[in-house]
Amino acid sequence: MAIVFVPFALFILFAFNSLTHRLCLQTEMSKERQPNVFRTINILITILLISSYIEVSFT
Repeated sequence: MAIVFVPFALFILFAFNSLTHRLCLQTEMSKERQPNVFRTINILITILLISSYIEVSFT
């Protein structure tokens, strides 16, 4: 199961990071604020991916 899930998780993280980058460019966000936005989104997506992996693995 992990063999399939890890590439999927990496793809999801890459997709959300590219969307976050577009958001920062479109809203003309300051350079000081961008790392906080990226960190917050990456932490939340990682929590979501871990919880979905646990639910799929133990169900």
